Amino acid sequence: MIALDTNVLVRLLVRDDEAQAQRARAAFDTHAEDGGLFVADMVLVELCWTLARSCGLPRADIARAVRALADNASIALESPAAVKRALVGFEAGGVDFPDCLIVAKADIAGCARILSFDKRMAVLPGVELL
Repeated sequence: MIALDTNVLVRLLVRDDEAQAQRARAAFDTHAEDGGLFVADMVLVELCWTLARSCGLPRADIARAVRALADNASIALESPAAVKRALVGFEAGGVDFPDCLIVAKADIAGCARILSFDKRMAVLPGVELL
């Protein structure tokens, strides 16, 4: 298995450097059959931040990109169940993907609640404002 860094996914999705985008596509093509590309949760967090803040993509496009990765047989996500749960909250709007992932992972880990100062995050189930 080979791990992917955030910048490989950004190049593939945004295509802001065509030569790098082609090399990223070749890596996907090489490993399309063996599920041999690992994507860590932190990479997804960085990807969402980069697509939103640096690239200015709307929430729906970011959600589509993450869902495409989650549904891609070439990709092994670090936390596939948590990512799919997080996508539901993210697609509902108002809360960033990283916060949705925090809540999903905490729930899967059996946490009773999440303490936060983030008022936007407080709309998610199990989040309690301090």
